[in-house]
Amino acid sequence: MKLTLVLLALVGCVAAFSVPTSTKVKIADQEFLQKQKFFFEIVYRVEDPLLFEEWIKLGQKLVVDKSLYTNFDFYMEKFWESYKLGALLPKGEFFGALVKTHHKQAWGLFNFFYYAKDWETFSQNVAWARIHVNEGMFIYALTLAVIHKPEFEGFILPQIYEIFPQYFFNSKFVYEAEKFDYDVFSKYIMYEKEYKDILYKDISEFSDNFYFYTKDWKTWQWWKMMGLGEHWHFEDKYFLRENIAQYNKEPKYADIIKDVQKFYMPVDYTRDIDFFNAESKLSYFTEDLGWNSYWYYLNLDYAFFLDGKQFGLDKDRRGEFWIYNVQQILARYYQERLANGFGEIPEFFWYKQVEYGYDPQLIYYNGVGYSYRKNYFEYQTYGKFDILYQIQNFFDRIYDVLDTGYYKTADGVVIDLHKPESIKFIGNYLQGNVDTYDKYFFNYWYVLSHMYFADVDYYDFEVFPNVFLNFETMLRDPFFYSFYKKFTDVFYKFKFFLGPYTKKDLYYEGITIKDVSVSKLTTYFDFVDFDVTNLLNDKMTFVDGKFVWDKTLLARQARLNHKPFNFEFTIDSAKEQKGVVRVFLGPKFDEFGRVIPLKYNSQNFVQIDSFVYPFVAGQNTIKRSSKEFTYTAEDRATYTELYKYVQLASEGKYKFPLDISEPHNAFPDRLVLPRGWEQGLPMQFYFFVSPYTEDYEQFSNFDYAYQAGVGSGTRFVDSKPFGYPFDRSVDEYSFFVPNGYFKDVKIYYVDTFAKYFEKKYENYGVFDYSVEY
Repeated sequence: MKLTLVLLALVGCVAAFSVPTSTKVKIADQEFLQKQKFFFEIVYRVEDPLLFEEWIKLGQKLVVDKSLYTNFDFYMEKFWESYKLGALLPKGEFFGALVKTHHKQAWGLFNFFYYAKDWETFSQNVAWARIHVNEGMFIYALTLAVIHKPEFEGFILPQIYEIFPQYFFNSKFVYEAEKFDYDVFSKYIMYEKEYKDILYKDISEFSDNFYFYTKDWKTWQWWKMMGLGEHWHFEDKYFLRENIAQYNKEPKYADIIKDVQKFYMPVDYTRDIDFFNAESKLSYFTEDLGWNSYWYYLNLDYAFFLDGKQFGLDKDRRGEFWIYNVQQILARYYQERLANGFGEIPEFFWYKQVEYGYDPQLIYYNGVGYSYRKNYFEYQTYGKFDILYQIQNFFDRIYDVLDTGYYKTADGVVIDLHKPESIKFIGNYLQGNVDTYDKYFFNYWYVLSHMYFADVDYYDFEVFPNVFLNFETMLRDPFFYSFYKKFTDVFYKFKFFLGPYTKKDLYYEGITIKDVSVSKLTTYFDFVDFDVTNLLNDKMTFVDGKFVWDKTLLARQARLNHKPFNFEFTIDSAKEQKGVVRVFLGPKFDEFGRVIPLKYNSQNFVQIDSFVYPFVAGQNTIKRSSKEFTYTAEDRATYTELYKYVQLASEGKYKFPLDISEPHNAFPDRLVLPRGWEQGLPMQFYFFVSPYTEDYEQFSNFDYAYQAGVGSGTRFVDSKPFGYPFDRSVDEYSFFVPNGYFKDVKIYYVDTFAKYFEKKYENYGVFDYSVEY
């Protein structure tokens, strides 16, 4: 397991972020372990009644004594009044973080958690909320509190897809998980074995070459190729993940789960049969758990309603960082589209049909299915023109302001919007956060836009589930990328007025990149087990008051990955100096095979790495592996493993290092590269070195070993604009400087499943643990 803490998230969202190679790891004490145990138990099977007697006793009353809070504000008052009047969102109802009525109640609950002066007040409020408050609202507020409350640095919550698997897996899988019964399963597998022994014997008598025709099956329906049913199977080996070798060489992980019975079920991505369109070909990417959870945590780290000064978010350039994330998400999505033969992300027009429909095939834990959109859908048929006009007015106003070049706030302050530093105003405005340059502009336009597309009105309270109402589900829908292009259009217009960098601006005297060699870039599909034990409906067992975690349910899925790759830089330096090395990956050709001019292609480059390097005078050879990228994370320890680990650490059997799990806001390492082609997908790297001139030391005010550093102001290695030097419109001539270097490459795809349909799979009916990537 990679224990180096990764603090930054999306590809390219690092303005150069480098973690030292060694640090003293902190070990949790007993007080920390008891608090960590509380966090793990309070979210266990959160849609079910709380069954931990200790926490039931603790959560009988909400603490309303104002002296026990650092602040008792308006939203807390309204929340408490709503509870007393029975006006809170009921348990079991769909919660949408971007439903205005839900958001205000969640804000109040978060404040009850955040402003608590001590652990006793906080834990009592959390236990009370677990019993009395809507499940989705509870998890949203608790996650925000754990992220932002300073004294909770180092504590771990399970990943959102482990707490609420319903947001990430199709309804067929969720139904199978919720009705899982071990006693029935035990009898079933006995009959199945006898049945299959006869079946396979009979099949083999027909022909030695008998096999199904599987080429029409999607890659991620691997279980059909192995002869496995789409139901539960007993797992007697280990959890599948990309870094499995690192876990298997640690005996403690085998010891931790030795008494846990593990069961896995193959799970598919969305394939729109009734509403079939070509976009469903990309569901392996748009529905990837790491891809969606990244966006979720980004929007909790920099939640739009949290004050920048109070929470320190303005130190991290919150608005600029958020809109740059949007731009990079669209660029990464476009690369995946090219890899699958698609072109530009479709444009969205207010009064034209949306060509591609989407059925998420999700079901909320209350049994209500998510709404879907048919092909050639017209949003204006919803009505709600008052909301629509507000959203359109938002875009009209920002374009007018950019054309004018300045804005005069209500209190008379004039802001020049044609200066580079004004990006913070544009970013805050686009996110719709409370730091926007004029409080009169903070009108919940961002929330309203998502409500409009989800067919929710101003004061709707009980609403139908829709992927656009929660951050963890919205990236599933291809329409997300079309609508968010409108955000980046504003972003690019702002950048247009700044003008391109000149060659003099980009030239770094004394630095020459002589060569960069890149090892072979190979992508493939591998298998992973996601912990979905929170879907389990089995009875809970307690021995001497301690919970016995003896069963784990796993969702086994095929997902995109890549083999590790390496760079070797040869850079000449005229003197000893520090520089920042940035690495960008972009397409070479469009979907028709035409070279994309850099002027237009600059928007499609994704920053995949950046680091500080102390150059010596003369030639410098730098070797860097994709495993060293400082913003990415490999597969994390599962909810089951972490809980069992805490239990054993509490008993003194193991030490519990605070960096045991990857940080919540890291980008999945396996999605750095788009899916390649068997003959090689043409792409290009751009390597760029700029001076390191900062007057602060990175990580100087937080411990990077186990803290995320959100709001610290020292997350980024320098203060250059995010995406520099691609952050402005491009004059291609200016980019050919000695400290810049283009490199053409190809990304290959290896079909790891070909062997199942090219010849008979010898162990048909048994999962293939011998797969090598």
